[in-house]
Amino acid sequence: MGSLKNQILISMPHMTDPFFSKSVIYICEHNQQGAMGIIINKQFKEPELKDIFDKLYIGDDAIHSFVNDIYFGGPVLLEKGIVLHDARHTSDGTISLSKTISMTSKQDVLKELQLKADIPFKLMLGHSGWSPGQLEREIENGDWLMQSTTADFIFNVQPDQMWEQAAGSLGIDLGPSMGMGGRA
Repeated sequence: MGSLKNQILISMPHMTDPFFSKSVIYICEHNQQGAMGIIINKQFKEPELKDIFDKLYIGDDAIHSFVNDIYFGGPVLLEKGIVLHDARHTSDGTISLSKTISMTSKQDVLKELQLKADIPFKLMLGHSGWSPGQLEREIENGDWLMQSTTADFIFNVQPDQMWEQAAGSLGIDLGPSMGMGGRA
């Protein structure tokens, strides 16, 4: 299997893990050392975030202004923020992921992006990670569908519609009967 970098993973309906059920994950890195991705369709709810932000970002109004637009990127390093953004913006510490998508983990990027209304971005807390061969095994087990993606999908599709839209674009109906066994 080649690199899955810059593709999305779409969780199958049988995945009931609270972190990954109905998840769409953008793969930022995939190589022999493993894989790293960011869940792009799960927003935190405001009451949960207020407590987290009051503890982690005391006095930083730039970050507090994003409280309603923060995503759960995954269960690894939940206290670390990652900004997935359009590649037209670069700053100190920016990592290019594709021609159209970059990521930056420096907190100052939020202040910079507030001044650039034409640069779409998502603020994530945490990320998802797989050890060598783990993601490949999960794909072989039928836990994930893979699909190429665009910056338009990542930044402009409503989070609550991403899972269904991504699967639907592959011609797959992820309705309640999908993934259930039976006899003919």
